[in-house]
Amino acid sequence: MSENLNLPAIEMRGVNVAAMRDASFTVVEKVNWSVAAGEFWVIAGQEHSGKSDLLMLVAGLMPPVAGSCILFGTDTKSFGEGELAERLRVGFVFQGGQLFNQLTIAENVALPLRYVKNLSPDAAAREVASLLELLELTPLADVTPANVAANWRQRAALARALILKPEILLLDNPLAGLGARHLQWWLRFLDQLSRGHEQFGGKPMTMVVTADDLSRFAGCQNARRKFALLRDKKFIPLGGWNEVEIVNDPIVKELLAVPVELTS
Repeated sequence: MSENLNLPAIEMRGVNVAAMRDASFTVVEKVNWSVAAGEFWVIAGQEHSGKSDLLMLVAGLMPPVAGSCILFGTDTKSFGEGELAERLRVGFVFQGGQLFNQLTIAENVALPLRYVKNLSPDAAAREVASLLELLELTPLADVTPANVAANWRQRAALARALILKPEILLLDNPLAGLGARHLQWWLRFLDQLSRGHEQFGGKPMTMVVTADDLSRFAGCQNARRKFALLRDKKFIPLGGWNEVEIVNDPIVKELLAVPVELTS
């Protein structure tokens, strides 16, 4: 597939984002945002600030109320059956995993291979086994999600999103509720994907992660990582971690778990 390598991976122009549960309500307004290939964005905000809605729009799963969202040079408004190849360049990890409880972990991860690539069960099983091993999920391959701890379900959802080797990975609050061990694993693994993981071709993966706790990203020195805030229906770029630490904004300080000084 030929493409202009200078095109942004994601570009929004004057985008208004509607709430998933009520399309008549706008949760984010006038977003102008460009994501270069290989960048790692963390979008922070309080509950109901529109983080999930924004990600759904980026993925092409819902249209903008106004403006345009462009993936790899294609406006998502035009996405249909003919643009399936473009859609498959984007992987999505839903908050909580959203796995199918009637299927095993391995079967959940295999779904995109079976239904998109039409692989045989044996061919799909080989690819799934390799990815499960990488994500330390092999012992849980034949277990159903209801019998797996939430930490591991979230990791299984990541495996399902990665099985087609996407160029863009969208993750909705993936670090929420993780124990210390799993949190460190996620931070390390996402950093490896951002820098270029050999199992995914060694090319830096473009990522957008939402978060309600910025303190978990403390001290990140990855030059590709940038931060933004959703507040009062506005999308506010913050810059790198050094800029985040010095932002004098009570919402940012709350998301950093920094005490806010009260004035008399």
